[in-house]
Amino acid sequence: MTASQWLSLPRQALQRKKGRTVATKLLAISGPLRKSEFPLGPEVTVGRDAGNDILIEDPAVSPHHCRIELQDGRLILSDLDSHSGTFVNGIPVKQRELKPGDEVAIGDSVFVLEALESTSAESSPVQLCERETPDIKALEFQSNELSSLDPDSLAALPQPARMARNLNALLQICRAIGSLRDEESLPWVLLGMIFDVIPAERGAILLLEGDSHEIRSQVTWDRISGPDHPVDIDGEIARRVIEERISLLDNGVAGQRFTDSPERDEKNKKQDRKSQRALLCVPMICKDRPIGLIYLESSNPTTVFSENDFQLLTAIAGLGVIGIENARQLERLGSENQRLRAAVSLKHDMVGTSARMREVYQFIERVAPSDSTVLICGESGTGKELAASAIHKNSPRKNQPYVALNCAALTETLLESELFGHEKGAFTNAFSQKKGFLEVAEGGTIFLDEIGELSLLLQAKLLRVLQEREFMRVGGTRPIKINVRFLAATNKDLHKCVREEKFRADLFHRLNVISITIPALRDHSEDIPALAEHFSARHARNCNRNVMGISDEALACLAQYDWPGNIRELENAMERAVVIGSSDRILAEDLPETVLESAKGGGAAPAKYHDSIRNLKKQLILGALDQGAGNVTEAAKILGVHANYLHRLMRNFALRPSMKKQTGV
Repeated sequence: MTASQWLSLPRQALQRKKGRTVATKLLAISGPLRKSEFPLGPEVTVGRDAGNDILIEDPAVSPHHCRIELQDGRLILSDLDSHSGTFVNGIPVKQRELKPGDEVAIGDSVFVLEALESTSAESSPVQLCERETPDIKALEFQSNELSSLDPDSLAALPQPARMARNLNALLQICRAIGSLRDEESLPWVLLGMIFDVIPAERGAILLLEGDSHEIRSQVTWDRISGPDHPVDIDGEIARRVIEERISLLDNGVAGQRFTDSPERDEKNKKQDRKSQRALLCVPMICKDRPIGLIYLESSNPTTVFSENDFQLLTAIAGLGVIGIENARQLERLGSENQRLRAAVSLKHDMVGTSARMREVYQFIERVAPSDSTVLICGESGTGKELAASAIHKNSPRKNQPYVALNCAALTETLLESELFGHEKGAFTNAFSQKKGFLEVAEGGTIFLDEIGELSLLLQAKLLRVLQEREFMRVGGTRPIKINVRFLAATNKDLHKCVREEKFRADLFHRLNVISITIPALRDHSEDIPALAEHFSARHARNCNRNVMGISDEALACLAQYDWPGNIRELENAMERAVVIGSSDRILAEDLPETVLESAKGGGAAPAKYHDSIRNLKKQLILGALDQGAGNVTEAAKILGVHANYLHRLMRNFALRPSMKKQTGV
C-alpha cells in the first residue's frame, strides 16, 4: 500500500477493530483541583472527607458527595444525598450514566470525562516480553536536527531511486501532518508510510501518558495479517529507548552482527537464523521529553536494517512528534475555545470579574438549561433579580414570557389575585375575568422575589401549584394546568424561618431543589471600581452629563466603605455623585457623608491621607475667600470652580467666609 493510498483511507479504517477497552479519567477544569487529572477505576468516591478517592476541600461539597462506579461496562454516577447536589451537563442528577465529554459539577468544581482508548492485557496487540538482547547497537538520536533531511546524509544513500522514494515519503508525511487533526489517526498513517520505505514485516507506535511512562495509546500493523496483529516488544528495549532516549538497532544473525561471536559453529548460526529477529526502535522526543516510540522488526533472514533506515526513521519520528503535538494542541485549543464561547454566550446584566462572581456565572450556566426550581438567596441589594433574569435568558424558555412578582410589595388578598388571577364577580370590583401571573408566564419563567414574605395561607396554595402544576383562579372552580419554571429569591434565612414555623418546611424543600447565595458586595470588593464606573456612566447618560471617570480619592473612599446596602446602595451613591457633582470626574466630595465618614475612620494610614487632603482643601478655600474679600463668587473664580460647587464644599467642610481670621491660616 502506497503513502497516497494511506492518506485516502477513511478514518474508520484507521481505527482498531478488536481487543479494545476504554480507559477514562476526570479532568478538573475549574475549582480547587483545576488542571488535575483522576483516572477512574472500578469505583471512585468524591467528597470533602479525607477517605475519598478524590478529595475536594470545598464547603459546598458534602463529606461523601458522590460515587462513580463501573457497572456492566458503563460508568454510573450516583449522588450520595449531597446537600448541594451533583450536576451533569448542568442538570441535577441522582444517578446517571456518564459518557465521554460529560461535564460533572460538584460544588464549585467542574470535571470533564475523557476517554482514552487502550487495549487490555489479554488482547493487547503489543506484548511486552523478556528476551535476551546482548548484542544490540545503540545509536545517537537527534530529533532536533532531523538528520535524514540533511543533504549530506541523503547523498550517502546508495540508491538514487531509494533516495527519491524516501524524499517522497517524507513529503507525504508532511502533507499528512497538515491534513490530519486528531491524534488517533496520525500514528496509523505514519506506520503505513514507514512500511513504504523501510523493509519491516511488523511495526508498532506507542504513545505515553505524560511523565508517567504509561502507555496512552498503541497501534500495530503486520504487512500480511493487517492491523492489530500482536507484536512482541522486549520490555528492556522499550525501557532503554524511553529512559535513556537512545535508538536501538539489531540485525541478529541475518545481517552483520555488530558484536559477532566467531566461536559459534555453523550449526549454531543456522539455528540462530530461525530465532533471531532484526529490529529497529526509535524514541519520539518532544522538548526533551519522551512521548512515545516507534518499533520495527522482521523475521526474514534477508532483511537488514541499515543506518540509513535509522536516519530515515529518525526523521519520520521527528515529523510524527510535530504532528502529534499539533493535534494535542488543537484539541486543547478546541476545549478552551468551547469553554470561552460558553462563557461569552452567557447573557446577563451583572457586572464583575472577581472569583466570587465567576462562580455565580458558572452556576447560571449550569442550571439554566434545566427546568429545575432555583432558590436564590442573599442580602438585599446583591442582584438576586439579575441572577434570576440571567437564568431565564440562558434557558430554553428564553423566548417565552418572564414574569417577576415582588411578594413583599402587595397585601395578601391582592397578591393572591395577582398570582392566580380571578373570575368575574369573585369579589367587589371584580368586573371581569383576569389572568394571574402564573397564566401570563405560561411556557416561560416566573420569578417570586421576597418569597419569605408570603403568608402561610398563600404558602400552602403555592405548594400545591409546585406539586401538581395546576391552580384555580380566585372564585374559580376549574383547575388550570400550567407549564412554568419557578425561580424564587429571599434575603431571609429560610432555615431559621422554618424552625420558627414562619415558613412551611414542605414548601422550603420544594423551592430548595437548587440554591445559590449571591455574595455581598463586601465579599467581592475588587468589583467595586468596575461597578462604580458602570453606574456613573449609566446615570451620566440619563442626566446628559459628561463624566470622564472617578478620582483616585473617591475610589479609595468607595473601597473602604462596608456597603451594608450592597450593590443597590453603591448605585444610589453613584447616582447622587453624578447629579450633584459639577466637575468632569466623580470626586470624593460628591459621595454621601456615610461613605466619607467611613473612609475617614477606616484606618490610620487612609485616615491620615484623607485628613491631609481635607485640610489642604480647607486652606485653599479659605485662602481664596481671603483674596476675594469674603465674596464666594470671587473666591470660586480664583479657584477655577463653579460658585455652586464652592458653596457645597463649604457646607461639607462647615466653612464660612469669616473663618479665615478665626483659624489664623
